[in-house]
Amino acid sequence: MTVHFIGAGPGAADLITVRGRDLIGKCPVCLYAGSIVSPDLLAYCPEGARIVDTAPLSLDEIEAEYLRAANAGEDVARLHSGDLSVWSAVAEQIRRLDKHGIAHTMTPGVPAFAAAAAALGRELTIPGIAQSLVLTRVSGRASPMPNDETLAKFGATGSTLAIHLAIHALGQVVSELTPLYGGECPVAIVVKASWADERIVRGTLGDIEARVVAEPIERTAIIFVGPSLSAADFRESSLYDPTYQRRFRGRE
Repeated sequence: MTVHFIGAGPGAADLITVRGRDLIGKCPVCLYAGSIVSPDLLAYCPEGARIVDTAPLSLDEIEAEYLRAANAGEDVARLHSGDLSVWSAVAEQIRRLDKHGIAHTMTPGVPAFAAAAAALGRELTIPGIAQSLVLTRVSGRASPMPNDETLAKFGATGSTLAIHLAIHALGQVVSELTPLYGGECPVAIVVKASWADERIVRGTLGDIEARVVAEPIERTAIIFVGPSLSAADFRESSLYDPTYQRRFRGRE
């Protein structure tokens, strides 16, 4: 049997990859993180599938589900929100599967930051203004941040920041980044990107806290900070400049 780790995307059931959808449809067992994965995705499960919400389970209990499926010779679709490459807690599960010699695959998903940027209708890399996007977070109970990975150090680059799992620490975000970006720097908070109740709160480092007080946010939000969020007066990319010669254009 095989455990298929699948990036389930940001929320909307149609923002999963075709490969991920098809794997769900082939697996007689589905484990999903019910606290953050849309239940609409379970419609892709085959009839009679064993469906387990892992939100209330410990890692030991999840491991036991894998072992039960292995003993029964049943493939498992393991759904995690967004993409598997960041903050998915997949690594520790894979380590346990390896210990038992259980095969596994990984299928990428649409990351939450990409869905949030789409909700904003923005490209996050703007010529001459920002060409880097930093995905980061702040320390939390589940996992502290390494000492050298701080908002101040990332902010010193002037890059666009996509700060995950940090809405509870908005005051910290504002206090650490205002000296670097300035109070007029645009901020956009996307709540539950791609879900039916998606919403956006826009402001600046100077007023975003007051705006969130007026429109409270509890969880499942990404905080974007950076000048690219409102840039309008910027030079065009050379990519489509008529004088720009490249191997696929074939111009004289």
